[in-house]
Amino acid sequence: MSETLLCARNLAFELYEVLDAEALTQHPRFAEHNRETFDAALNTARTIAEKYFAPHNRKGDEHEPRFENGEAVLIPEVKPAVDAFLEAGFLNASRDFDAGGMQLPTLLSQACFAHFQAANAGTTAYPFLTMGAANLIESFGSDEQKRLFLQPMIEGRYFGTMALTEPHAGSSLADIRTRAEPTADGSYRLRGNKIFISGGDHPLSENIVHMVLAKLPGAPAGVKGISLFIVPKFLVNTDGSLGLRNDVLLAGLFHKMGWRATTSTALNFGDNGECVGYLVGKPHQGLACMFQMMNEARIGVGMGAVMLGYAGYLYSLEYARQRPQGRLPDNKDPATPAVSIIGHTDVKRMLLTQKAYVEGAFDLGLYAARLVDETQSGETESLRQQAHELLDLLTPIVKSWPSEFCLKANELAIQILGGHGYTREYPVEQYYRDNRLNPIHEGTHGIQSLDLLGRKLAQNDGAGLKQLVRLIAGTCQRASGYPGLDPLRTPLEQLQVRLQRVTLGLLTDLAQGQVSSALANSALYLKAFGHCVIGWRWLEQAIHAEQGLAAGQLADRDFYQGKLQAARYFLTWEVPGCHNELALLEARDDTCLSMRDEWF
Repeated sequence: MSETLLCARNLAFELYEVLDAEALTQHPRFAEHNRETFDAALNTARTIAEKYFAPHNRKGDEHEPRFENGEAVLIPEVKPAVDAFLEAGFLNASRDFDAGGMQLPTLLSQACFAHFQAANAGTTAYPFLTMGAANLIESFGSDEQKRLFLQPMIEGRYFGTMALTEPHAGSSLADIRTRAEPTADGSYRLRGNKIFISGGDHPLSENIVHMVLAKLPGAPAGVKGISLFIVPKFLVNTDGSLGLRNDVLLAGLFHKMGWRATTSTALNFGDNGECVGYLVGKPHQGLACMFQMMNEARIGVGMGAVMLGYAGYLYSLEYARQRPQGRLPDNKDPATPAVSIIGHTDVKRMLLTQKAYVEGAFDLGLYAARLVDETQSGETESLRQQAHELLDLLTPIVKSWPSEFCLKANELAIQILGGHGYTREYPVEQYYRDNRLNPIHEGTHGIQSLDLLGRKLAQNDGAGLKQLVRLIAGTCQRASGYPGLDPLRTPLEQLQVRLQRVTLGLLTDLAQGQVSSALANSALYLKAFGHCVIGWRWLEQAIHAEQGLAAGQLADRDFYQGKLQAARYFLTWEVPGCHNELALLEARDDTCLSMRDEWF
């Protein structure tokens, strides 16, 4: 296979033509970087991903972690891969130089990390979770907590998790039962059970730092009574040395359809009454703190879905080019050689659909990473706030749209390989199984759609939404300067106009207390909103493709034409279909809302 992780030319197009990564070097924080240092980091990521992560992707799937003597046992290839990742500095790619980091923009660190996500989703999850937990402690932990827990995490000696879900509550965090009792020394004793804790046990690090949601005595009911605690697998002495094993028990491992190489654990806290934890931040503010890690994870989940879809697309593309089968419909001569299946129009349709989904979502994921940089390094507080508001609005889309449509891309990859695609001898069936988790974890589609429609749109008086409307209008205005893009621009403009009208109506209903009917079909809204956002991102790519063609780079002509064709597909095939969803939303259709339990 010529390219198995992601297309290097497309990555360069996104970074240096569409998203202008080099402009970030004008920010003081990134002044020591340039395109040469960016490319060096990307090349290192690709090399390590290909050498250490990709080779055991299949083995990790076939030999999932085992539960032995109360511990999780992994295949031996995982640790050398994780160690190589750590030694190259990617755990701290965005952290400051003086904190042991590479001080890369988030845009570049996300682009580097994408290689690992494409190569081996299961192994990549361990450092991914650690980065999120470390950022959480850095933002809300005390100086002592940073010394004892954050610093070893930065050094890669401790790994991290987030422990939210409980058996009886699922996604309903308001109903968690884990309790934390204060003690005289300022620590707490936790008691409860958590499930589906990714990376909850493994032999990859000296210690595992669990970020645990629990409730204090007398806490307010619901989510307003949740606090956040550090609960280490091993206690840590004041001098930083490891102490006794904490009262955290690995109760068992879940056996998953895909993503098998990452331990998914059931953890019992305080079975013996001695589970020591440390409050992070203020009491009852735990969910607000945890949302930082959850939102980081949601963007990461979206990119993970993109990269699994991307890997499937590249494999099926190469397969279609090499697999001879059949003849074109206008050739009735059986004596002529069979053509490669990429010559068949329906195979082109499936490949073009995959390309439109994965490259559109890839652009959006990197755009979100670019916004993270602007929230941290924007020139003014106003610009930083605007970036934060837009990122907050787009986060449900960044998580959910790729999780749904890049999974569909994996399904099409299987279809292109035909019977071979359905067998374990080829990787596309694993890509599909691995990707099937992404619509579920870090908030299902339904939860993300409720967040988008019920909260994010009206947040800060609709500041994020107003920004997005202006940005889409600006892209359409620029696209009008290219007559060839008129057939692409028009469907996007039509969708946006109708989507704005529907949005206003639904927000009015919510303001008037008609909550159930307004939110009943939020999943339809998420799909239409997501298609509008991806359509906008494809129109942006199309503009830059037109500019690339005008610049006369003959070597890139096929690349740019491919971009225009994928944009044409998405904006003329996919975007107009959203009017069906909008019609149902306009009608406040109650087909699902009015269905009764006893009618099933």
